[in-house]
Amino acid sequence: MRRHSAQLTHDSAVLPWLGANFWSRSGGPLMWRDYRPETVREELAVLREHGLTMTRSFFYWPDFHPEPHRIDEELCDRFRDFLDAHTEAGMGTVPTFIVGHMSGENWDPVWRGGRDLYEDVWLVGRQAWFVSQMTRRFKDHPAVTGWLITNEMPGYGRIYQVDPPSSAVVTAWAQFMCDAVRAAGGTQPVSLGDGAWGIEVTGRDNGFSLRETAEYVDFVGPHVYRSDTDRPRQHYRAAFECELAAVTGQPVVLEEFGLSTDTVSAANAGVFYRQTLHNSLLGGATGWIAWNNTDYDALWEQAPYDHHPFEMHFGITDHTGRPKEPLRELAAFADVLKRVDFARCRRTDADAALVVPAFLERGYPYSRPADRPLIFTSLHQGYVAARAADLPVALAREADGLPEDAALYLLPATRQLTTRTRRALERRAREGATVYLSFCSGEHPTTRGPWFHDLDGLFGVELQLSYGVAEPIGDDALDMTFTEEFGGIAAGETLRFPVAGNEDSRAYLPVVPAGARVVATDAHGRPALLTYATGKGRTVLATYPLEHMAARTARVNPEQTHRLYAALAEVAGAARPVTVDTPYVAADTLVREDGKRYVWLVSQAERELTVRPRCAGGGAGAEGAGEGAESGGDGGTLRELTGGDPVREVTIPPYGVRVLELT
Repeated sequence: MRRHSAQLTHDSAVLPWLGANFWSRSGGPLMWRDYRPETVREELAVLREHGLTMTRSFFYWPDFHPEPHRIDEELCDRFRDFLDAHTEAGMGTVPTFIVGHMSGENWDPVWRGGRDLYEDVWLVGRQAWFVSQMTRRFKDHPAVTGWLITNEMPGYGRIYQVDPPSSAVVTAWAQFMCDAVRAAGGTQPVSLGDGAWGIEVTGRDNGFSLRETAEYVDFVGPHVYRSDTDRPRQHYRAAFECELAAVTGQPVVLEEFGLSTDTVSAANAGVFYRQTLHNSLLGGATGWIAWNNTDYDALWEQAPYDHHPFEMHFGITDHTGRPKEPLRELAAFADVLKRVDFARCRRTDADAALVVPAFLERGYPYSRPADRPLIFTSLHQGYVAARAADLPVALAREADGLPEDAALYLLPATRQLTTRTRRALERRAREGATVYLSFCSGEHPTTRGPWFHDLDGLFGVELQLSYGVAEPIGDDALDMTFTEEFGGIAAGETLRFPVAGNEDSRAYLPVVPAGARVVATDAHGRPALLTYATGKGRTVLATYPLEHMAARTARVNPEQTHRLYAALAEVAGAARPVTVDTPYVAADTLVREDGKRYVWLVSQAERELTVRPRCAGGGAGAEGAGEGAESGGDGGTLRELTGGDPVREVTIPPYGVRVLELT
C-alpha cells in the first residue's frame, strides 16, 4: 500500500515549505500600525540563516479592512515592503486573509455588528470582497507562495463546542472564499487555515470537513497543540494527526506547531521540535510552519499577552532575535531535507493497514459521538506501538473501503464496524491476509460488547458474555503467557500489559475456542490471544483491549503491544524494511526518485543508545554481517549522509534522530 506523502507543487523556489508563523517583535498582531522595515529584515535574516525558506503572514482584519467597502492602502504599502523583504532574503510567504482570532483572543472589525460569519449573506460577501481585493494587490509578487483563508476560524466564526455550524454551511462559505482567490487571479496553493480540527481528524464535528472542502483547497494544514500523559505518544501526536489529515490524498503541511518556553525547559523545547519535525515527516507531512518566529517581551501590556502571558514566549528566537533551541532544531532539520533532496522523496510502501473505523467520522443514526474519543486514542496508541515495532503502517479508512493489498489489518481496541467491513475482513483473511482485532467493550453502558455481527464466526470462538454486563478485569496488570511460539515470541514467554479504563471499558471478552487455537492465556488460564485459520490466511483475536488500556495509562510507552505487532508482521509476512532490537528506537525509510533510500532512526530514550540496525535481507546494517545476511539476500549497506565507511553500530543521543543512506 502506498503511504501518503504528497508534495506541494507550484512554480516556487521555496518548496518544500519550512518556516515560521510571523509577527514582528515590534508589534505582534498590531505590527502593521507601527511597521518597522529594519526590524523585519533583521528577523527574516535570522530565519534564513538557519535554513528557513518561508513564513506565514497575516492581514490583521480589523486594521486592513477598517470599513465594509474600504481597504487601508497605507497598510497594504507596508505589506508590500514586507513582501520585498522576503524577496531580498530569498524567502516566500503565505498571507492569511481573515485574521480575527489570534493567540487566545478574538478581534472583530468595528463594523461586523455581531453578524454571523458563515450565514449572514452580506458579511460573507464582505469577506469574499476582502479576499479578492488582497489577492489582486499581491498575487503577482514573487514572494507570495500560497494563501490561507483564515486563522483557526472554528474558534472565531462560532465557538464550535457550543454552537457548531453545519458542514453544508461551512463548505459553502469555504467555496466562496477560495473562489474569490481564483477569480482574482491567485494561482498559488490555497487552503483554509482552520487547523484541520474537524471530524475526520479529531472525531469532533466543528463544521469543517476535510472531505467536503477538498474540492476547493490544494493542501491540508493541521494545527497541533494537544497534550498527553505519555512522552512517546506526545512525540507522535503531530505525526498521527498528519496521517489522519491525509484523508483526501492532498499534501499535508504542519501549518502550526510549537510551544511556549514558559512551560518547558530549553532542552526539552528542542526535543519536542526535533521529534515533531522528524516524526511528522515520517507521518506524511511535506511542509512545516512553526509557531512562531519570535518572543514578545516588550509587548507585555498589549493584548493578548497581558492576559495570556505564556503566549509571549512561543518564539523560535527570543525578543532580541537570538536563536532558541527550536530554531537550532529547525536548522538541523533543514540540513537533512537538503541532503536527502526531500522534494524528490516519498515514504516506502507498507504491507500493514491500521484500520480507521468509519464511526470516527460518520454520524450513523443513534451512534454516539461520545464513542469517538476512544476510537481516536486507541488508534493513536496502536500507531505508537507500530512505530516501536518498526512496522510501516498505512491508515486505511473504513469509510473508503478496505485496501485489497494489505498483508496485515490492525484493528486496535475496535468495537464498531459496519456490516460491509466485517464481511470484507473475513474475505481478506480467506484470501491470505492476517486480520488482528483486540476486543473492546466501549466506555459507555449502552450496547456493551461488540457492535459488529458474528464475532464468533470471524474469529472461530464462542463468546460467553451475559447481556448488558461487562466482564471486569480484576488484575492490576495483564500477564499474557504464550502456550506456543507466535511470530518472534517464544512458547512460555509472558508479556505484561497495563490494565486501565472505566467500569465499562476495563473489561475482557470471555470465549471458548470453536475452531480457533489458543496461543496465549491470562494469569487465570483464560484465552487471551487466539488465532483462527480460515482459507489461505488467519484472524487473530486479543480478548483484552490492549491499546485502549495503554492509551488510558500515563507514562506507559514503550509497552508490550509492539512485541505483538512485530509477531503479527512476521506471521502475516508484512515487511519491516529496517529493524532495531529496542522499542526505544523506531526505524523507518524514505525512497528518492532515483532509487536512493534513507533510514531514519528516532529514539524515545532519555539516555544515549547504541543500536545495530538490521536491513531486510541483510544484517546489522552492513553487507555480509550478521544473521540476516547469512539467510540470503542483500539488505544493503548503511552509510552517513556525508558518505564514508559502512555503518554497523549507530549511537543516538537522548531523544535523538539519526538519518543514514541505505545503499
